[in-house]
Amino acid sequence: MGLTKQYLRYVASAVFGLIGSQKGSIVFVTLRGEKGRYVAVPACEHVFIWDLRKGEKILILHGLKQEVTCLCPSPDGLHLAVGYEDGSIRIFSLLSGEGNVTFNGHKAAVTSLKYDHLGGRLASGSKDTDVIVWDVINESGLYRLKGHKDAITQALFLREKNLLVTSGKDTMVKWWDLDNQHCFKTMIGHRTEVWGLVLVSEERRLITGSSDSELRAWDITYLQEINDPEEPEPKKIRESSPGIHEAPEAEDGSFEFDETPQDRILSCRKAGSIMREGRDRVVNLAVDKTGKILACHGTDSVLEVFCILSKEEVQKKMDKKMKKARKKAKLSSCKGEEEEDFEITVEMTLKDEIQQLTNIKTSAKIKSFDLIHSPQGELKAVFLLQNNQVELYSLNASLPTPQPVRMGRITMGGHRSDVRTLSFSSDNIAVLSAAADSIKIWNRSTLQCIRTMACDYALCSFFVPGDRQVVIGTKSGKLQLYDLASGSPLETVDAHSGALWSMSVSPDKRGFVTGGADKSVKFWDFELVKDESSIQKRLSVRQTRTLQLDEEVLCVSCSPNQKLLAVSLLDCTVKIFYVDTLKFFLSLYGHRLPVICMDISYDGMLIATGSADRNVKIWGLDFGDCHRSLFAHDDSVMFLQFVPKSHLFFTAGKDRKIKQWDADKFEHIQTLEGHHQEIWCLAISPSGDYVVSSSHDKSLRLWERTREPLILEEEREMQREAEYEESVAKEDQPAVPGETQGDSYFTGKKTIETVKAAERIMEAIELYREETVKMKEHKAICKAAGKEVPRPMNPVLIAYGNISPSTYVLETFKGVKSSELEESLLVLPFSYVPDILQLFDEFIQMGSDVELLCRCLFFLLRIHFGQITSNQMLVPVIEKLKETTISKVRQVQDVIGFNMAGLDYLKRECEAKSEVMFFADATSHLEEKKRKRRNRKKMILTLT
Repeated sequence: MGLTKQYLRYVASAVFGLIGSQKGSIVFVTLRGEKGRYVAVPACEHVFIWDLRKGEKILILHGLKQEVTCLCPSPDGLHLAVGYEDGSIRIFSLLSGEGNVTFNGHKAAVTSLKYDHLGGRLASGSKDTDVIVWDVINESGLYRLKGHKDAITQALFLREKNLLVTSGKDTMVKWWDLDNQHCFKTMIGHRTEVWGLVLVSEERRLITGSSDSELRAWDITYLQEINDPEEPEPKKIRESSPGIHEAPEAEDGSFEFDETPQDRILSCRKAGSIMREGRDRVVNLAVDKTGKILACHGTDSVLEVFCILSKEEVQKKMDKKMKKARKKAKLSSCKGEEEEDFEITVEMTLKDEIQQLTNIKTSAKIKSFDLIHSPQGELKAVFLLQNNQVELYSLNASLPTPQPVRMGRITMGGHRSDVRTLSFSSDNIAVLSAAADSIKIWNRSTLQCIRTMACDYALCSFFVPGDRQVVIGTKSGKLQLYDLASGSPLETVDAHSGALWSMSVSPDKRGFVTGGADKSVKFWDFELVKDESSIQKRLSVRQTRTLQLDEEVLCVSCSPNQKLLAVSLLDCTVKIFYVDTLKFFLSLYGHRLPVICMDISYDGMLIATGSADRNVKIWGLDFGDCHRSLFAHDDSVMFLQFVPKSHLFFTAGKDRKIKQWDADKFEHIQTLEGHHQEIWCLAISPSGDYVVSSSHDKSLRLWERTREPLILEEEREMQREAEYEESVAKEDQPAVPGETQGDSYFTGKKTIETVKAAERIMEAIELYREETVKMKEHKAICKAAGKEVPRPMNPVLIAYGNISPSTYVLETFKGVKSSELEESLLVLPFSYVPDILQLFDEFIQMGSDVELLCRCLFFLLRIHFGQITSNQMLVPVIEKLKETTISKVRQVQDVIGFNMAGLDYLKRECEAKSEVMFFADATSHLEEKKRKRRNRKKMILTLT
């Protein structure tokens, strides 16, 4: 059967107008060997790499659908870990820009990511209250840590010990022993959420920030130091002197914790508090890599910078205090006070160790920041601001009172506020976007901003015929005309006394119609006027007529034949008037809430209206009858426009979706998903090939019409498949023997990829069984015939290069991603396990992929232990596996040990050669200096 009607598919083309999203964090990244020049910022589902020096976007790390919530660069600077809204984590290579490693373990958004100092492990915290430690090299999960009762806010590895410290919104800080994966200490000294923590002073002090204006400091003492206190850190300096009594010992405000002595790995005592200037909660708390600079900020636009003094600097400070105390003691004794022996006590407070350095005031509220020391020794601080902007500041931390200097900002790539109106030029090349403070003109092909002009709060806009000027309607009711060539305003006209909600260009291109909140519709004509200051004429507008109405006007639209004018009012109706006489023609009523948007088709036969009641109604303009009412969106319909020269139209809603509809067949054609917040407006190019949309997430998205035909039945089938995949991911996780449901410490998560991987393994085992039976039958046939009879090969095995069935099973296991291996084996039925164990014995004896096979074997033994041990048929198989596994693993250990010894030898050789080269260079440099000195002496002697 032939196609009755063919549609063409629209696909996402690009994201622009966005500098950085608000949910994630900004981080410095090392690129092309340079530090402090490039930053990574979250941009909806992508990550943008910006060059701070040039203000250009140089790399895009493409995501899938979910929004980015967390970023963390690896210690070697080669990779970037990205956490997403759905709980997944991807590791991107900054050299190639590809994300080859994906971790799925969290059920909610990732809130914290942190590498250990070597970059081999990654700790992730989530809103699901779990902490998971991942093995980055093996691309698998190590263990899940449960204990927090609310979202995780920070996780840090300790460099000296195999410990992890985490903080959460449950007001607790927990210490974890990673050797046996248990929490050995819980700090409950906070009364509100703990929003951040850092380790300073060589990891001997923990600083936490919560919902008040205090930064709390905790001294860390390890068990060995508690048992052997030979060198206690001095907290007070005392000196005997006459005339002053000993001061009483002040309480340190420490918080003791109930612990059993055998579980006591370290002790935490409160050292004091640092008072911030801000009165709101701590949003971000960070320390630079040197550990000398501590910075934090709240919900305002001020970053508070503190300096952490070294032991030598603190000692100097205390010596100065002691000198002042001695001088004061001498003065008091000279005044005739009691002369008796006494002891001078100088208390060392937290303020003596941590001093406030300066404050950095940014141009808008801070969302996140990052610190780095430049090669010149200056401290650089980069900020991602709430108004879609990045700023870079520099300060010299060595000065007593450093002044921050703004080094640069990235503003050109986007608006400071939400874009409320979009328009296309007549040639489909230029795109206009206008927000609360500015208008930007974009080149559609390059997505570069070619012009920026200041304006009032814009609500509607269009290109004047000829594409040389634009007209903006503002919230204050003004019409603003701009010249694109010069980027300057031509004229501002007070059009309405209220907000100017809508404008519609007349079909003859000689004027336009405006509708505002002052209950009036006004007609305007273009005209050329001559200014006294210039010889040339300029464009202006002139009001010709006014239509007064009883309700506020929300939207206006002219019919293409210039006979009718549609006006939507606040009373939920749409009134149709004749343009020439302004007489009433029709009233379209049926919406329960006001009509926000509407459009008339190119032939003037249909009008489609979109309302805040989430419905779209299609009306006939001849009699005003409602052809169909469609439930279009899950929230208000914000924009509606017909595709030129067709009865297809697009709608955009607050439910973050753009939908295409057929007004003749009343069918939903396709849904364009991508925005992460409510959509405000969209614009369709005159050719119908491009659609641009704007959203509350500050992004502009370009959608392009392809040549790919869209079949409605196939589209519905794809939607059903997507819904099934989502339902699979939401299903309960398979139960692990020995663990109760809901308390699983298994790191993986069931996804559609793990289900597909398990199905591939099952298909490989089925093929192996079938081929094994066929081979036995073939042998029997050959034996009966007395000669070799050719056997037909399986086409799958032929495609893999005529491999054996057992080798095909091994290749299938090797094809499963390392991060999905355990979860795939977990959903595998036990009926396949006996064959897998026998094949594993065969593979391990051959010595192929011993590490992978042992990992699979031990996991299967763990989850099917009861069934395997109770099956008498599998006992000899397990005994053989025990012998072969031990011997082969020892061989692999020997090979690895030999290789490591060889690498150590090569390392020592290289170090010895480099030292020889260093000394040779130093000797030659010394000889050069001696030669220059001799030449200088000769010249002096000659002159004398």
